[in-house]
Amino acid sequence: MSKVRVLVLRAPGTNCDMETIFAFEQAGAEVSRLHINRFVRGNERLADYQIMVVPGGFTYGDDIAAGRVLANELRLGLGEDIKRFVADGKLILGICNGFQVLVKAGILSVDGGKIPLTLTDNDSGRFECRWVYLAADPESPCIFTRGVERMYLPVAHAEGKVVVAGEVPDRNIVLRYTDEQGNLGAGYPLNPNGSQADIAGMCDDTGRIFALMPHPERFIRGTQHPRWTRCEVGEQGDGLRIFQNAVAWAESL
Repeated sequence: MSKVRVLVLRAPGTNCDMETIFAFEQAGAEVSRLHINRFVRGNERLADYQIMVVPGGFTYGDDIAAGRVLANELRLGLGEDIKRFVADGKLILGICNGFQVLVKAGILSVDGGKIPLTLTDNDSGRFECRWVYLAADPESPCIFTRGVERMYLPVAHAEGKVVVAGEVPDRNIVLRYTDEQGNLGAGYPLNPNGSQADIAGMCDDTGRIFALMPHPERFIRGTQHPRWTRCEVGEQGDGLRIFQNAVAWAESL
C-alpha cells in the first residue's frame, strides 16, 4: 500500500516546516514541502495529497495581521481547490500561524461562518514562549485528537487569543488551556494569551479541519520535554499522537 501523502505548505516566513515534516515522517507518511506559488501557478495539484498542513512561523512577516497575507493567497488563489479537497474527505491541519491563516481564510469557521471568529493580540501584550497544559474534549469529532485526554506542549506566539462574537459550540472546541491538574479557568500564564473559553485548538463540524496554537511538532520525542532528565517521560512525546491519528485516518481514503 502506498504511503499517505502530506503537503506542508510554505511561504516566506514559515519556520516550523522541517519539524512538521519530521513529525509526519515519524507517523509513517510521505511528505512534500512546497511553496504556495507552485499551486497558484498550476505547477502542483492539491488533489495529489491526502493531508494539507499550514505550519507555524510568521508568514510574510505577519504584515497587516498574523497570517492575513497567506490567508488571502489561499482564499483567492486556491479557494476552489481547497473546497474540493475538503469535499473529498481529506484533512487540513493548521499549527500556530497556520491556525491564524485557516481562520482568516475562512477555511476554519464556526457555524459556517455565521459566528465571527478571529485571533488577536495576547492579553499580556507580548510574545509568549512557554509550555502549557492542555485538555482534549473526549466527545470532540476531531480526527487528530482521538484517544487524547491531556497534553503538554509549547506555545510561541504574539497573536494567539481566540475571540468569538458569540458562544462557541462545544463540538468546535478541541483543546483548552488548563492548570497541571486539568482545571479550566486558571488564567495567565497557564492560559498564555487570554483566549476566550481557554480555547487552544478548534475543529470544524466534520473534525477533519483542525487548528491549534500550541506546537505538537516540537514534542515528538520524550527528550524534547523541558524536564526529561528529572521526571518520568516516555520515549514518545505528546504531540506525535496528532500526526499518527491523521495518517491512520488518511490511509482509509
